[in-house]
Amino acid sequence: MYSTQLAQQHEQAHGKAQSREAETLATHVAQVQSRQFACQADAEGAIAEYEGRSPGRRGRAATPWRYHAVHYQVETHHQRQRRAKRGRPCKGEVPLEELVSGVGPSFVYQLRVATKALPPPVQTFGWLVLATTIDAASCGDREIVQAYRDQTSTVERGFRWIKNPAAINPVWLEKRKRIAALAMLTVVGLLVYGLIQRQVRQYLEVHQASIPGNKGQTDMPTATVVFESFALVTRVDLSVEGMTISELHGWQVHHELICQALEIDAFIYESPTTPENNPTMGGGP
Repeated sequence: MYSTQLAQQHEQAHGKAQSREAETLATHVAQVQSRQFACQADAEGAIAEYEGRSPGRRGRAATPWRYHAVHYQVETHHQRQRRAKRGRPCKGEVPLEELVSGVGPSFVYQLRVATKALPPPVQTFGWLVLATTIDAASCGDREIVQAYRDQTSTVERGFRWIKNPAAINPVWLEKRKRIAALAMLTVVGLLVYGLIQRQVRQYLEVHQASIPGNKGQTDMPTATVVFESFALVTRVDLSVEGMTISELHGWQVHHELICQALEIDAFIYESPTTPENNPTMGGGP
């Protein structure tokens, strides 16, 4: 599916990325051309390293250039002998070439780098890949894209933190049914996550209230802020001579606002709960 607006965004992003790479490439060219090699084999080995045809230094891979074409070439120069006298050389003085063990002049090998900006792949700009199980006869491409964008206020925003590789531990599933079940549970969890966030924000907006956030008071908290605000709420139950005393610590006004926004009765934090499972320790059949 093609989108003109998306094509403009791709073109702008390509131009910015190419400009950033050009700055990095200029520094790389200056460092490469300042190096000197004792023989041609060393210079060609450096080219292989820069082009990614060798393991690289300490196992590090070569820098890939995505928006520029980079070509390396070996150049040979005679190494001049140092002048014995200081100061500016006399007019007409011929520089002497340095001799190696009296055999002949010595050479210095350097690299010259030629760079060229690659043309933008305009033919790939603005295209979307739609992967869906919906039949094309029942729903068109535009309807699918619109339905996908309508989910940005619920599920899709939750995927921003889940895209981090460190956010989810590896899950080893082989059967397709189990993979589909895990994906379904993940989406349902993100849906609940998004609904909690939307419900709290709407309540705070209607009542012109705010709760503590990451940087002071906020009326647009995320669901993570809502969950973390209850981390300090604790209830201590003391049983003395058959009498149970409950003490609630950390409960503040904004906790009651959140419970009202989610239509949760705050009484669950005040009344002691009765365990449903029978104790098994100390008893027998």
